[in-house]
Amino acid sequence: MKIVILTGAGISAESGIQTFRASDGLWEGHRIEDVASPEGFVRHPEVVHQFYNARRRQLMSESVVPNAAHRALAKLQRALPERVTLVTQNVDDLHERGGSTKVIHMHGELLKVCCQGCGEVFIHRDDCSPAHACTACRRVGELRPDIVWFGEMPKAMNEIYSALEKADLFVAIGTSGHVYPAAGFVDVANAAGAKTLELNMDVSLVTSVFDEARQGLASALVPEWVDQVLSHA
Repeated sequence: MKIVILTGAGISAESGIQTFRASDGLWEGHRIEDVASPEGFVRHPEVVHQFYNARRRQLMSESVVPNAAHRALAKLQRALPERVTLVTQNVDDLHERGGSTKVIHMHGELLKVCCQGCGEVFIHRDDCSPAHACTACRRVGELRPDIVWFGEMPKAMNEIYSALEKADLFVAIGTSGHVYPAAGFVDVANAAGAKTLELNMDVSLVTSVFDEARQGLASALVPEWVDQVLSHA
């Protein structure tokens, strides 16, 4: 059985990661388009860097650690190598810290930066600013967070769609169903004949198109589901 798993903000919320969009549409007082779009970065690169520096520091704080859901998915990957494709909308590294070794970060990674001059992507755990130089080409002012912003194409889409078309089971965990193309993955899986399961705290915008939906905390639902899968593997 081939399994494709999509995770969203709900799986990291229990680890202390704040969701991207607040109820008032603002993040730390900023309009989303000002800190999560190419246009916003061109207008105010210093503000955008400060925004992601704060998120990076939060992610690296001692209070943010993987939870039982992250660890359970790593356990599933270890038990079923080559049969589990793990895709996340999250830009944190909690899946990796929880033990997963292969994670497709379709929206980029908070602990990486990208050089707009040469295209180099590299790990960067410290604060970043327009004064920083690229470690590859040495240009100054070309570094940006390696984050997929609004209006940009998510990463690894060909790989993700290929996995969905071959999947026997598609599972969405902690996703809202608001953000495309991820919200449409269940439709691709359904069209391919896969069974579909949603594990979520609440009903999402696309719950009705899943074969089955379970509501509750990811830290409880995911380990329970993983044990069920492994008992029949």
